[in-house]
Amino acid sequence: MRLLALETATEYCSVALLTVAADGQVSMHSVGRHAPRLQTELILPMLDELLQQTSMSLASCDAIAYSAGPGAFTGVRIAASVAQGLAFASDLPVVAVSSLQAQAQGVARLHGASAAVSCFDARMQEIYLGAYQLDANGLMQPLADEVVCRPNEAPELLCTAWANHTSAGVAAGSGWLTYGDELSAQLAVTQRYLDAMPEAQDVARLALPMVLAGAAKAPEHALPVYLRDDVWKKLPGR
Repeated sequence: MRLLALETATEYCSVALLTVAADGQVSMHSVGRHAPRLQTELILPMLDELLQQTSMSLASCDAIAYSAGPGAFTGVRIAASVAQGLAFASDLPVVAVSSLQAQAQGVARLHGASAAVSCFDARMQEIYLGAYQLDANGLMQPLADEVVCRPNEAPELLCTAWANHTSAGVAAGSGWLTYGDELSAQLAVTQRYLDAMPEAQDVARLALPMVLAGAAKAPEHALPVYLRDDVWKKLPGR
C-alpha cells in the first residue's frame, strides 16, 4: 500500500508518501517548507523531489490524500485541484482530510498531545475551529463538528464536548495567536503551540484507515471545504 498526500491549506506546503509493507510496517517520507503564497509554484516540484527520493512513481501509488480545508481560500483549492488532476491522470482514488484535524494530529506526533483545539485565523474577525481527542489507534478524532465562528462565540456543543473530554488538551494554530484570550475563556488548555501547522504526513496518517476501509472516492470528488460558504462574496472586488 502506497498513499500519496498533499497539504497546502496554510503557509506550510508539504507532500508525503506513506508506505505499508507486507508485514504491516509503516514508513513515511515527506518534503515540506514554509512557503507563503508559493504553493502553486512549489507543490509539483516538491512532489517530483519526493518521488525521486523514494524511487517511486505516481502510478505505483494506491490513492491520493489531500488536505481539503478549511484554510487559506487559494491554498485549499490548490490541494484539491492538484489531487484531482493527479488522480485523473493516474486513475487513482482520492481521500479528503480536514486541515484542522491534520494540525491536531501534528501536535500529537510532535508533542505527545492527547487532545487539541485546532484553530486557524479565518480573517474578517472569524476563526476556523475544531476539537479533537486521540483514539486507541493514535489518531485525532473530532469531538464535535468543525465550525467557522467569531472568536468569542465558539458553539456550545463544541465547548461542552471539550469540557467533557477525558484528558488534558492543548491549543494549536494561528487562531490562538490572534485570539488567545477569547478562546481560552471558553476552552481550557494546558499548553499552546501557536506555530503548529498541518503537514502532509499527518494527512496521510489520517487518510490511511479510510483507504483501507475502501472509503476512497473517484477523482471528481476531490473538492475543497471552506466552511464559510459565502467566502467568495467577501473577496476584494466582489
